[in-house]
Order: sequence, then structure tokens, then C-alpha cells
Amino acid sequence: VQLVESGGGLVQAGGSLRLSCTASGLNFINYEMGWFRQFPGKEREGVAFISWSGATTYYADSVKGRFTISRDNAKNTLYLQMDSLEPDDTAMYYCAAGTYGGSWSDPGRYVYWGQGTQVTVSS
Repeated sequence: VQLVESGGGLVQAGGSLRLSCTASGLNFINYEMGWFRQFPGKEREGVAFISWSGATTYYADSVKGRFTISRDNAKNTLYLQMDSLEPDDTAMYYCAAGTYGGSWSDPGRYVYWGQGTQVTVSS
């Protein structure tokens, strides 16, 4: 199983980035997906979640109204559209594939992880 993130980079405050996560080696539609981020010296925190069908989404309060999670099951790809970026959004971003049950923001719910993509927002 592989999850490969892309789309990170350096952007000015107020700008946008779109992260992608392409999955292989698993039946993508069977998994609920999440985006997490990790600040230096901190635990990973949940950013957004999407159910297998895309019908249900959840967001961390800090990104509500600015980030949008989506998925294309035909392409085995997960997305995170990030708008109105702030310097506090600077972190390593990870996608994760999980099974059912538990809190969406609990990293322990997810069984597969990508290697991460760095997002840096300058002020």
C-alpha cells in the first residue's frame, strides 16, 4: 500500500494550495480518508476527514471555511484545497486511510499513512 502526497510548497499568506494524495495497493473506496498536519515538536493533529462516499466531511475548527476536503474514487485520489492560508498553517501535511469507528481526528484510527508534504506560509 502506498499513499503519496503532492502539492505542498511555499506560499504567501492569503494564498492557496491544493494538496493531492494518490493511493495504490488498496481498494480506495473502502477507506475513509483524513488529512493531518504536524508542527515541529508537536503531535499530529486532524485537519479534515471524508467518508468513503464523500457525503460526510469534518474539519478542525482552525481550518473551517478555509480548507475543503474532497476525493475522486475513480482516480484513487484525495484532495485538500487550502485557501486563505495563514503562517500558522505551516506544517508537514499527511494523508491517511482508515477504517470505521472512533474519532475522525484520532491518528490511531488510520492504518496507512503517506510520507508527508511540507506546506510553508510566509507572512
